This record gives sequence, C-alpha cells and structure tokens, in this order.
Amino acid sequence: MKYDVAVIGAGVVGSLITRELSKYNIKVALLERANDCAMGATKANSAIVHAGFDAKPGSLKAKLNVRGVELMKVACEELNVPLKNIGAFVVAFSEEEIPHLQELLERGKENGVPGLEIVYRDELVKREPNIGDTAVAALWAPTSSIVCPYELTIAGLENAVTNGAEFLRNCEVKAIKQNNDSFTLETTLGEIEAGIVINAAGVHSGKVAEMIGDTSIEIKPRRGDYYLLDKSQGALAFSTIFQCPTKMGKGVLVSPTVDGNLIVGPSAIEHDDGDNVETTAEGLETVYTSAIKSIPAVSLRNAITSFSGNRAHCTADDFIIGSSEKNKNFINVAGIESPGLSSAPAIAEMVTGIVTELLGDVEKKSAFNPLRPAPVRFREMTSTQRAKLVEKNKAYGRIICRCETITEGEIIDAIHAPAGARDVDGVKRRTRAGMGRCQGGFCGSKVVEILARELNVPVNTITKFGGKSDIMYDKTK
Repeated sequence: MKYDVAVIGAGVVGSLITRELSKYNIKVALLERANDCAMGATKANSAIVHAGFDAKPGSLKAKLNVRGVELMKVACEELNVPLKNIGAFVVAFSEEEIPHLQELLERGKENGVPGLEIVYRDELVKREPNIGDTAVAALWAPTSSIVCPYELTIAGLENAVTNGAEFLRNCEVKAIKQNNDSFTLETTLGEIEAGIVINAAGVHSGKVAEMIGDTSIEIKPRRGDYYLLDKSQGALAFSTIFQCPTKMGKGVLVSPTVDGNLIVGPSAIEHDDGDNVETTAEGLETVYTSAIKSIPAVSLRNAITSFSGNRAHCTADDFIIGSSEKNKNFINVAGIESPGLSSAPAIAEMVTGIVTELLGDVEKKSAFNPLRPAPVRFREMTSTQRAKLVEKNKAYGRIICRCETITEGEIIDAIHAPAGARDVDGVKRRTRAGMGRCQGGFCGSKVVEILARELNVPVNTITKFGGKSDIMYDKTK
C-alpha cells in the first residue's frame, strides 16, 4: 500500500484534511485505529462553533478559530450538514466577574470577531428567560453556532472517499520507519508507505510523533463529563450559555443541540490515560451543580444519557501545526482541543497548504465534486414527501427507531454509503437510530439484524463500536 500522503486519525480534523487533500491529483489515505471515524474527542465534545473571543490574540487558536467560522458555513452547505447560528452568552454571576467580560470583549475585537457586546441583566433575561437569578451581565457573541461534530466528520469523509481518498479502518500505527524519501508505517493492516505523514492522532499525537524521534509534543488528556437531556428540555436555553472561563477551559455550558436536545458539560479532569472515557460521579456532579447555576430548571430526571471524552490538552497551550523538526515531511497537527472543532476547516486549509508546498508541482482535480448529497431524513419530511419516498422504496416505510422516527431505508443507506457504518454506533451516529429517550432499547436488536444482513456476516459478529464490544455470542463455541 503506497500513498503520497497518509493521514493518521479520523476525527473531524483528520477527515476534513483528507477531504481538502482529495481536491488534488495525489493518492491519499486516512488511517484510523478504530472501527469507524469520529471515535475520539469528535464524538464526545460540546458541539460548539466558537465565535473566537476566548483565544489569546496572535495564537494559532485565535487565527484558525476566526477563519474556521468563515469556512464552516461553506463546508456545512457543501456537505449538507445542519449548522445553526444561535449565538452564545458568557455570563457573569457577580459584579466582580464583569471586568472579565470586558477583557473577553477586547480580546475578541483584537481577534477580529464581529458583533460582540456586553448586555446586562434586564436584556439578558429578555433573551434567556430561564437564566439563573444571580446572573448580572453577559458577553453576547452573535457568530457562535452549533453543529453535530460527528455528522460533519462523516460527511467530510464520505465526500473525500467519493473524490478518491481511501479510508483504512482498524488500522493502528505501531511504528514508523523513516526512509530516504518516504515513511514506512507498520500497522495492524500491514506495511503502508507514504511520502508525507500527517499526525492528527488527537490525545495520542505525542506518542505518534515519538515514533520518528520527535519528543516535542506533550499531551495531557483532559477528560470532560457530559449529560444529554431529552428534547423536552431543549427550550430551556435559546443560545449557548457559558460561564466565565478558567485555566481549565471554557467551563460548564448549557446549550441546545442541532437535533433539539440540551447538552450540559463538560467537567475538566486531567489524567494520564487518553483511552479512559469512563464517566465519574465526581465529574457529573460538577457538571450538574455548575449547570443549574446557569439554568436552574435543568433537571437530571430528563437526562437520557451521560458520556465523557478526552481533550488533547497540550502543555504549549496552543495548536501545534507544522513540519516536525525531525523530518519536514512529517506534519504534526497536535494539541487540537477547543476551539478545535470550530477551527477544523481552517486547519484543513492550512495543512493542505503545507502539503502542496512540500509536493511542489501538484495539480487540482478538474473533476473534484465538493458536494455531498443530503441523506434521507424521514423525520423532517412532510406526509406527502414521505408517501412519495415509500412508493419508490418500501424500506422507508418501516420505522425502526420509534423515538427518532428512523426508517430501515435510512439505516441501509448509512451502511452502504462511502465509508459506511459497520457497527451499531456507526448507524447511530449516521442516522440517530438509538439516540432517543429509550437509547436503543427498542431498535437496537433490529439494527443488529439489518447490519448483519446488509454486510452479509453472521449476526453474532456485529459489535456495538468495534473491537471487543460484542453484543451477542455463540453459546455452542
């Protein structure tokens, strides 16, 4: 397996980099150690496209955040991914915190963030009637938006594969050998040769860099716990509600999601195991007590799930993007914590610029298609539209997930899409089957049956999320 460029890590950054590279006449592969894309921080974050007022002026975080906001709208339109511009408030809960809002305002202006203003309690309550009684003022950021991070990742990857890139799942990089003009990657799928390697491995980017002797990257995983609340709670906040940030991050937020739920979190717990995503009672308690300070009506009786994810916090406190000092053809894309999602399209643009400069005379594809067709979203259709669809294909007339109104036809589409679903969680992320109140209690077994049938594999080989996440087993063996 030989490629011009190998991208390690299929999170939102790796996937959008791969899509951007697929615009050129080069051979590109995206390597992912898990059974699907979006399996790290991308599937467990706040889903906010930040306006860009928090990052230190002059930093890569600041520059790429603001540029990312510009590019995100275009990317979501091309990829048919929902993006909602709902704005954000950073709330001060005492007079002593108001100077911090002023500092964020000035920082945002320096970063080039438009429309920022400080509003006081009377105006804040008009816009957010459920805000806490102790809120005295807030910074308003109108360019802040929400997006589904894993849907963006899946869409970007589908478009990249459609345009000629390859997606190699269950492909963990074990070692990297440097040759005269290329790299040999020893992986669980065998040896892969690439002229350029892009290290977008998230919390493991430091370890991947060490494979070529680059010890400059120090990543401290920072685990964040979240609650996801039922859609009945979605109207408790109309915008994203932040509290004043601390040295540990932007703090606990309360925000609607693009699908109408309410998300609250995250906590911020530094630890040493980047693969540990277990929620903790301590972390979830921190999330809840902080959330009710912002929106007292938040109720855990309406929590439908809790989860956690690891942020790739870098001790340099900024994104690390550029050629390694050990080898110019090895490009580090590390320390991509918040505002990593917001910056992802701009990071892809920047990294592609580095790659094309290294490659020299490389042409764009005349046949590149930036558009990813919109998937069927049966739940959003009118009765007339549904009837016409079912008339063409009866599979769209069979509801599998009652909570989210997801049909068998949509699940089949997700399995057979470019870089399609191979496990239950893969179907869940692509269609929302299992995302509702019962969390797959009704539809889970049916999704397993459909996966086995469409992939033509034994039903007991279907997993929840790859690896050893077996759902059933053969008692005779």
